[in-house]
Amino acid sequence: MKIKLSLARVLSCMALVAMSLPAQAAEPAAAAAKASPTTTWVYPLIPKFGGVHPRPDADAQPDPKADYKILVDVISTGTDKSKPYPSLERLARLVNLLAYSGVPPERMHIVALLDQRAGAASLTDAASRKHLKKGNPNLEILHALKKAGVKLLVCGQALAERGIQDNELDPAVTVTLSALTAPVVYEQQGYHYMQL
Repeated sequence: MKIKLSLARVLSCMALVAMSLPAQAAEPAAAAAKASPTTTWVYPLIPKFGGVHPRPDADAQPDPKADYKILVDVISTGTDKSKPYPSLERLARLVNLLAYSGVPPERMHIVALLDQRAGAASLTDAASRKHLKKGNPNLEILHALKKAGVKLLVCGQALAERGIQDNELDPAVTVTLSALTAPVVYEQQGYHYMQL
């Protein structure tokens, strides 16, 4: 079966389609502009770190009546060694997201395991200068996390391998036996594992 279309008919169809395109293109843009919230950042529990963009309309909001038991394995250090680790910023955001959602601090049970290269965040400024030849830019955020109720751990085996003494650690941090055993211990206590 052959379909014969005249040039006039083809052009007529193309013109109809072309005329409807601007209206169709404008509809999603208008809807997106209407639905797109302005960019604002709030810091409900940890000031200065881990800002949260409010989205009360978003799906999967934390339940303020639930308990949150989370073990965060902090391994990433980022590339700019003069700034706090981005993984610690994300950890602060996790805390602030829960707080923004109405979860009270007593329902947040968050343990952060400073593991692998991220263990260097646990050093005092003097110890960081001794071992790494630079100050520790992570201390302010570590203290803010600790103040917000986050338990900070560092791997005792990694400290021994690097020749770091316990008295070289910031007081906000507690030594755990190992980064290998800590997740197992906390998972047996009902903690959910997350890696940053």
